[in-house]
Amino acid sequence: MELENKGVKGSQLKNMIIKKLYFNKAMSCAGLSELFDKSIPSIAKAVNELMDEGFVVEDGYAPSSGGRRPLMYSVKANAMYVLAIALDQLTARIQLFDLLNNPVADMFTSELKLLNNPDALVHLIDYINTYIKNSGIAKEKIAGIGIGMPGFINVTEGINYTYLDAGGQSLTAYLTAKTGITTYIDNDSSLIALAEQKFGIAKAQNEVMVINLGWGIGLGMIVNGKLFRGHNGFAGELSHIPLSEDGALCECGKRGCLEAEASMLVVAQKAIAGIKQGRITSLKYNSNDHSKLMGDALLEAANNGDQFAIELLSDAGYKIGKALAILIHIMNPAIIVLSGRGAKVAKILMAPIQQALHKYCIPRLAGGTELLVSELGFDAELIGAAVLVMENFDKTVKAKVGKAAKSVA
Repeated sequence: MELENKGVKGSQLKNMIIKKLYFNKAMSCAGLSELFDKSIPSIAKAVNELMDEGFVVEDGYAPSSGGRRPLMYSVKANAMYVLAIALDQLTARIQLFDLLNNPVADMFTSELKLLNNPDALVHLIDYINTYIKNSGIAKEKIAGIGIGMPGFINVTEGINYTYLDAGGQSLTAYLTAKTGITTYIDNDSSLIALAEQKFGIAKAQNEVMVINLGWGIGLGMIVNGKLFRGHNGFAGELSHIPLSEDGALCECGKRGCLEAEASMLVVAQKAIAGIKQGRITSLKYNSNDHSKLMGDALLEAANNGDQFAIELLSDAGYKIGKALAILIHIMNPAIIVLSGRGAKVAKILMAPIQQALHKYCIPRLAGGTELLVSELGFDAELIGAAVLVMENFDKTVKAKVGKAAKSVA
């Protein structure tokens, strides 16, 4: 249902309130009034309507500060849902969340190779529609679909220039048409950075560099409290910082890139080569295995003390630290967060990263940057995909609240 002109302000205000309660957990009418520069009576009216429609609930009183304690309000968890999708080069994960970021259905995981796979988009759409059908949740109750994925992404146009070609048209428009649910896409590392800033270890921080340790090595940049994208939207290509002139050949066509030297995929390939050469390790390999299986096994083996796995990861960590020294010299961040798949072995990576920072980074700069390990870890991209939907919640012309309220009725 499209918004009528006379109802736009009221519906948009209610969408804005839901969005803020999602990110802030609980707020008072006075707090919302100050935030939106609206009168308390108008905010109270909107909140009461949202309570009547089943989207907002009372959440007790704020702690005492000497005066009358204000009544707090929070979003109702099952008022709506968000479908979050995390893609990497090899795998698709799909998870349905409520408005408190609690999973409400089993996660779907499937292999989905993006590179040189013309059927990848068809498979992804089938996975999405099947997952929604099996969840039993009406589409009207799903606020949107957020998808994190690797590649060069134009967020405004909804195009991924690297993967999932939709015949030259907007990928977001194509997915919206095929699923019947408003869809948003963004770079996986950018979404991981958003997740860490909104709900993770870097919550409310203004200057944060988030390293996505996945099959590649990504970077999400929070500058002045906002996601920094650069001139063309492609800022943060840490993985293609050149570490050497004659290193391994990268997929980008250049030699010595960080990704070609230290990504989890490269470490897994080095593990396979080492096993074939007779290295002593608990890791097993047969010709039917692929790099993803070896990568997952390697992370587990390293945490269990396998010396060969630790050696490989330590070498990768040192090279990552060398790249982080360059990043610190340019950006002077307050915090660097190690996140993504590789956060599982971040404790092993920390020592060689610090060693490289001591060698390559000016002490005054390195000393002002705190290196932290994500608490969200591998879930960060999924949380970030949910955040992507809610970041756009008040920007659409669709009356989300009204539609969802009708489905409840």
